[in-house]
Amino acid sequence: MTICGQNIHCTAQGSGPPLLFLHGWGVGHEVYMPLLRHLGQSFTVWAPDLPGFGTSAPPDVAWDAGKYAGFVGEFCAVNSLVNPVCIGHSNGGRILLKLLGSASPAIAPSKLVLIDSAGIKPKRPLSYYIKVYGYKAAKILLKPFPEIREKYISKKGSEDYRRACPVMRATMSKLLAEDLTPVLHLVKPPPLLIWGEGDTATPLSDAKKMEKLISGAGVAALPGGHWAFLEQLPATCKILDSFFAG
Repeated sequence: MTICGQNIHCTAQGSGPPLLFLHGWGVGHEVYMPLLRHLGQSFTVWAPDLPGFGTSAPPDVAWDAGKYAGFVGEFCAVNSLVNPVCIGHSNGGRILLKLLGSASPAIAPSKLVLIDSAGIKPKRPLSYYIKVYGYKAAKILLKPFPEIREKYISKKGSEDYRRACPVMRATMSKLLAEDLTPVLHLVKPPPLLIWGEGDTATPLSDAKKMEKLISGAGVAALPGGHWAFLEQLPATCKILDSFFAG
């Protein structure tokens, strides 16, 4: 289908009330199929590959969280998803926080689940910023030498950054630059926060901060890291089933 001028792919499966699932960075919905199949027993699960991921084409220019939030709002409008249950993992959680942290959100979820969600900008030591700005300066200086520049990026950038095409590298930079902490108090409904205790990408301290700033939020911690919810799938399904049952 075409959403916001973007050709995207998605899956819609199961039966029951609508559930919108947003994947994390660098993957499409297929990675989450074991969980989506379980959710499809109780819901009609809509899981788009967001622009630039999975089998969906990247945007022509770099997007920030606001653009992805607008995309999600239009996706729900086009597909008549009224008061859907919303689940977002990692970058998908960031997009939901951006969308629901606005003054007048485009959607009103009946339930909200954030899994190892991004959105809180970490505090870094001075050495980190020296490294980052040195890296950025080198990229600018090497623009006249594209082959050397690409080799430099392939050695110095993060794995996600190295694997991305240029427009998605710029998109990643825009997303990581924004801290959504100031809008967390606006997020509704109260989310269930499912988190890996040993997550190093979005640490458990982020979940604790969200729990403090979002009224009514609660944390369910699982053994494991950023993908603990899939590694501990039976436990995750029990937690979700209990949450949806009220």
